[in-house]
Amino acid sequence: MMKTMKAAVAALALTPAAALAQDEVTLQLKWVTQAQFAGYYVAQEQGFYEEEGLDVTIKPGGPDIAPVQVLMGGGADVMVDWMPSALAAREQGAPVVNIAQPFKSSGMMLTCLKETGIESPDDFAGNTLGVWFFGNEYPFLSWMSTLGIPTEGGEDGVEVLKQGFNVDPLLQKQAACISVMTYNEYWQIIDAGISEDDLVTFKYEDQGVATLEDGLYVLEENLADDAFKDKMVRFVRASMKGWKWAEENPEEAAMIVLDNDETGAQTEEHQVRMMGEIAKLTAGSDGALDVADYDRTVATLMAGGSDPVITKEPEGAYTLEITDAALQ
Repeated sequence: MMKTMKAAVAALALTPAAALAQDEVTLQLKWVTQAQFAGYYVAQEQGFYEEEGLDVTIKPGGPDIAPVQVLMGGGADVMVDWMPSALAAREQGAPVVNIAQPFKSSGMMLTCLKETGIESPDDFAGNTLGVWFFGNEYPFLSWMSTLGIPTEGGEDGVEVLKQGFNVDPLLQKQAACISVMTYNEYWQIIDAGISEDDLVTFKYEDQGVATLEDGLYVLEENLADDAFKDKMVRFVRASMKGWKWAEENPEEAAMIVLDNDETGAQTEEHQVRMMGEIAKLTAGSDGALDVADYDRTVATLMAGGSDPVITKEPEGAYTLEITDAALQ
C-alpha cells in the first residue's frame, strides 16, 4: 500500500512538469521527406526535441506547397526556406525573419551535357537552360544578371526552360544544362546512365554567386512573444544537435529519414548518398547566421541590373538573438 501511494505521489509530482514541458512546434519543410532535412528527423527520433520539452510536428513540402504561404496562414510556427525566396517574399510583404542558418554552403549547380560544347559560362548564350521556379529561380537570375546574359532568348541570351523537379530536360536533350543540387538531381543524372565524364558542372559556390539555402524562418510578429522565442531557442538547439549527429552518423541518419518517408518514394542508396553530400553543406555551421554570408546573398540578389530579385537592402530580415541564446 505504501509503495503504491509513493508511486502515485511521484506520478503526480511529474505530471505538471511533463505537461508544462511539451510545447508544440510545427515545422514546414521546403521539400519532400529526404536527407536534406535529416537533422530535424534525427532530433525527433533521437529524443533531442523531447529533451528540450518540445512536441515537434514535421510537415513535408512538395511541388504544390509554398512554405511562406503555410507560415503566413498559421499552418506552421517555423519553416525551412532558401534565403533568396525568403527575402523576396519579405520585400513583397511577408514579414519572415531568419532565426538560424543550418546550411553554411550552397549545393546548387548547373549541369550541362559536354556534347553541347559548353565549357564555361561564356558559352551559355544561345542555349536553353533548365531552371526551377517557385522561388528557386532567384539565384539563377542573379547569376545571369552578373554575367550580363539576357534570359529572354536570342543569340546573346539564354532560353529559360521552366524545369520540373526532375532531370528529364537533360536526358531528353530539351536543354543544354539543367538545375541540380549536389545532393539530389546530379545523382539522378548519373543513375540514369550518363557518365560524369560526359557532364560539365558549374557550382554556384565556385562562381561567386552562391546564396544561402536552407535556413529557419518565423514570422516577425511572433518574435515579440517571449514564450515563442524561448520555444524557438530550444527548437534550434535541439535541431542543431540533430544536424551534428547526422553529420557524424550519415548512414543511420539516412535510415531515420527513410523511416519517416510515408510515400515510400526514397531509396536507401539515394538517401545515404544524399546525406553524405548534405553533411558537406552543414559542416562548419553551429546554426548561427554568418552576417558576411548574409551580406553576400543580399548583394547577389540586388545585382540584377534592371531586374534585381530584391530592390533594396532588407531591414530586420534576420535575428541572431535565438542562436545566441541557443549556443550559450
